[in-house]
Amino acid sequence: MDDLRPLLGRTLVLVAHPDDEAVGCGGLLQRIADPIVVFATDGAPRSDFFWKQYGSREEYARIRIREAENALAAVGIAHFHFLAEPNSIVDQELHTQLGRAYEALIEIVDLEMPDAMLTLAYEGGHPDHDSCCFLASLAARQFGLPVWEMPLYYRIGGRIERQQFFHPAGEFELELAGNELARKQKMFSSHASQAETLREFSPQIERFRPVRAYDFSRPPYEAQLNYEAWQWPMNGPDLCRAFDQLLQKTSFNKQPWGTAA
Repeated sequence: MDDLRPLLGRTLVLVAHPDDEAVGCGGLLQRIADPIVVFATDGAPRSDFFWKQYGSREEYARIRIREAENALAAVGIAHFHFLAEPNSIVDQELHTQLGRAYEALIEIVDLEMPDAMLTLAYEGGHPDHDSCCFLASLAARQFGLPVWEMPLYYRIGGRIERQQFFHPAGEFELELAGNELARKQKMFSSHASQAETLREFSPQIERFRPVRAYDFSRPPYEAQLNYEAWQWPMNGPDLCRAFDQLLQKTSFNKQPWGTAA
């Protein structure tokens, strides 16, 4: 755990949706002394494909919020936020609400005064995941905080790869067993509406590393991104334009993003 020591104090964990925290860092959360979890969206997309069985998008959002509360309670965490409450951001639309999301994020960072941040990798799996990586990287510039990242999934060669970095380098692996694994599995169970999705992930393994110096003016890689393959109404260049629009409004607009090594 010495390798992960920067994350073990007061760490703000920024994820896109309820259940991302369980998959990405449900084990590490049990070892962080003072974690603050921030959900960037309400977890309920506008398409009735996701919420039809629950009657309405609003009811589905309420269910996902309750599931988040129960999952965090399973590992003893009651300290969490949803960005831009009470009008939380809609799932899949974070890139269209970056200004509002960033204002809400910096208010939380000001309030909570974390020592470090942990977020999702820029990997083209979901537009909200990629937006979280951008927001956390921008906040790191403003507050001078170390930021780490964790992988969830990306698509390459027509298949989806889960829980490993697109460019595997410099990561630290956490392998769970015993009571830690049992509590993480309880987190998975708490996200009952996501049971089918969560079956695709292994609860035993988590990976982390300091966030790469991504070039957010470009998609994370040149091949078709996962959400493009799913034919969602956004693509990689759409997100990059949204990132640039927010960057131009900040004091960091003359600081170029580093190109990922």
